[in-house]
Amino acid sequence: MNSTKTHKTICSYCGVGCGMLVDVDAKGTISVDGNPDYPSNKGMLCTKGRNLNYVAQDTTDRILYPEMKWSRNHPLQRVSWDAAFERAAAVFKSIIAKHGPDSVGFYVSGQCLTEEYYLINKLTKGFIGTNNIDTNSRLCMSSAVVGYKKTLGEDSVPICYEDIELADCFLIAGANPAWCHPILYRRLEKHKEENPQVKVIVVDPRKTQTCAGADLHLQILPGTDVILFNAIARRLIDKRKIDVAFIKKHTANFEACKEMAYTLTLKEAAKKCGIPVADIRKAAEYIGNAKKFISMWTMGLNQSVIGVAKNVSLLNLSLLTGQIGKPGSGPFSLTGQPNAMGGREVGGMASLLAAHKNLGNPKHRKEVSDFWGGGEIQAEPGYTATEMFDALDEGKLKAIWIICTNPAVSMPNVKKVERALKKAKFVVVQDISHNSETTKFADLLLPAAGWLEKEGTMTNSERR
Repeated sequence: MNSTKTHKTICSYCGVGCGMLVDVDAKGTISVDGNPDYPSNKGMLCTKGRNLNYVAQDTTDRILYPEMKWSRNHPLQRVSWDAAFERAAAVFKSIIAKHGPDSVGFYVSGQCLTEEYYLINKLTKGFIGTNNIDTNSRLCMSSAVVGYKKTLGEDSVPICYEDIELADCFLIAGANPAWCHPILYRRLEKHKEENPQVKVIVVDPRKTQTCAGADLHLQILPGTDVILFNAIARRLIDKRKIDVAFIKKHTANFEACKEMAYTLTLKEAAKKCGIPVADIRKAAEYIGNAKKFISMWTMGLNQSVIGVAKNVSLLNLSLLTGQIGKPGSGPFSLTGQPNAMGGREVGGMASLLAAHKNLGNPKHRKEVSDFWGGGEIQAEPGYTATEMFDALDEGKLKAIWIICTNPAVSMPNVKKVERALKKAKFVVVQDISHNSETTKFADLLLPAAGWLEKEGTMTNSERR
């Protein structure tokens, strides 16, 4: 008799969001496979997904019970759940009473389930009364959020995976999906194999595996993306490859966009980007002649001090050509984490509110606070991820609760992060593994449920 049970789940690695089948036998041994009925991956899995059963079954370093330091000089010691919760509540309560709600903060993660994201936002913004909650998605997705808001009016990705099989031109910028979003890239690769006329342009200072499948690799100098996209825009305008009717009916500020595009000649732009003029012309030709054009991007554009400008200049190409709001066309931001998008949907950043409501709008704030039945929501955004650790370092923030992320490794300027965590009055770390470097800064360490051990929702790059 076969006592193996099969469960449906989602891969916990990247933003593609592949469906998986997990088999658990009588001994509790786990094996995984792709779900052939799931629309994102159609049964395919990449190497990361294929090996998730080893991650799920590795118990060598699991945090299995709460641990607490009775003072900074003491080691962590096992305590009961009641003692752990009472200590956390008492310390946060006393710090808030003495220094106000803005003296505490929560740093969460794009690997949290949407329900977890929502709950912690509700607690922080609606009941503690501070907007000091941010996420590691800030490091990768905030430029895309603001780029979408500035150009399209809201942070909603206007495209889905099925559009890939319909497009005849792709511009991939600052991304290496062949490595980082492999299943999505396999779909693109298969589509191009079956339709050789499909054009793929890759913008990247490096020669990556994605470049291998490109018709044109624009190997620009790092940081010159805005110049390149504006130069392509200029060429499209010059060659009358723009959709004038769409621009008049659906857009504003065309003249300002044109003026920006014309600040440099093609020759000047090419020189600044470190590429031949002919390549800019060719890219514009591919885009201008496309019936259905998709742009894709990720960290090369987003993780930058001019990340928003990079996003806006790329998004403008879709608006200039009218390649948006129809099948097979649109600007497609590829999220890095499995639930970066779900976090955005429930207001999982210091500057957002649940259900894409606007934190700066008093009517929206009242709607959310009335629904929650808590206190008044503050109008000012809280500390962003990097600002949170700056504030800890400067003594403005006294306590931090870190959930499902490892800032001692993943944050920029790690020395400052370590210094800030040492200065904090109280650090709570909620995680599954002792191998997370942040756990050594914890005054209170809480074990968490991992992938396969909980039930909930995630939203992938296409908002499924």
